Amino acid sequence: MSKLLLPAVLLVFSSLVSISSNGEPNEAHDRPLVVGYFPQWGVVSQPQYLVKNLISSGGVSMLDQLNYSQGAVDGGHCSIANPKADLQYIFTADESVDGNADDPQTTFRGNLHQLEELKRRHPKLKILISLEGSAKSFAEDAQPQNRYVFVASCVDTFLRGRFANGIVNPGIFDGIDVDWEYPNQEDAANYIALITEFRRQMDLYKHGLRLSVAIGATPAQYPGVDMAAVSKIADQIAVMNYDYAGPWSKTTGIIAPLYTDAADPTAPGSVDATITAYKKAGVPSDKLLMGLPFYAYGWSQVPPKNHGLYQSGVAIHGDKSYSFVRELIPNSTLYRDQKTQAPWLYDGQTFWTFEDPTSIRFKVNYAQHQKLGGIMIWELSGDMPDASLLNAAYAQLTATDPADSETETAGTDN
Repeated sequence: MSKLLLPAVLLVFSSLVSISSNGEPNEAHDRPLVVGYFPQWGVVSQPQYLVKNLISSGGVSMLDQLNYSQGAVDGGHCSIANPKADLQYIFTADESVDGNADDPQTTFRGNLHQLEELKRRHPKLKILISLEGSAKSFAEDAQPQNRYVFVASCVDTFLRGRFANGIVNPGIFDGIDVDWEYPNQEDAANYIALITEFRRQMDLYKHGLRLSVAIGATPAQYPGVDMAAVSKIADQIAVMNYDYAGPWSKTTGIIAPLYTDAADPTAPGSVDATITAYKKAGVPSDKLLMGLPFYAYGWSQVPPKNHGLYQSGVAIHGDKSYSFVRELIPNSTLYRDQKTQAPWLYDGQTFWTFEDPTSIRFKVNYAQHQKLGGIMIWELSGDMPDASLLNAAYAQLTATDPADSETETAGTDN
């Protein structure tokens, strides 16, 4: 740690005595939480993914918390990231949560109105706004001279509901999720200070609001940041336990391996190694949310050795949904790692890595035995129309005896 940073760090840490997380999320549940990200861009996707899909799939009844992605972080303040999607899109009766078409003459429409309708039907569901922006923007906003005004703009926009001129609708969001990817060493003190300022201003506005931080696959991505201190401020530490392998590599691999495989030449790490590292860094288990990917990565021109796993290939750039991969199964062979239950698909040429109901249940069982605070899904639109992945996660979490499901899923190698 730089000596220049030390006084600032000590100043921030001294404030932690009086500013800490409220503990409300986990105290209200006798099982780990189910948290899912909802994609703002679903209204323009093909096929569309709308807030109503959470109802038609039955998914909303299995979620404890919905993180809406995203709110914009730019220019020293928070703002609506996509006004067309968030406030202006005119939903038809068939697309709407309440079955009523939007009146084009009203000012409050779009996804945010749909979230409001969802909350009316499911008042116990917590909805957080996920703040996402560049590392440069966050670093600038976290500077001592900027952070108060920046955080105030986030609270004002999303918690007080001052979404735009003439559009004020508070109460939709129950908290804030901060996704700063990633602070540098020189940002360490400011990272803690920024999270502290969010906690302080949120508590001043309304007690019980949830503060979450999304974090990467290793504490090394936060050099100099005291993760134990972060866990005392935030209610949830949502770990992005995915992208251990992907199209940036010329070698196929598993997108989110539960355990490290010595046979993997890229040695990307694993979910278990990540969770263990954060625990060693001082994060309590019940603050950690284990990330689950509802998407797939692929490679073409993959040789058949080891059924395509850990082989050279040409990356298929971009991700595909689980529903996309499901359509490929009849013309491919599904393989599965016996130790972790991780599946992959290979047709002799093309390789896909993803999660399926079997691997999801196995991982959630791991989260239960590790006594984690919950699971975090990125993101819900990747699931099947009947929410089969979400159903698998929820079924495991609500199983009478978690050990039964562990035995049930083990040994199903194809």
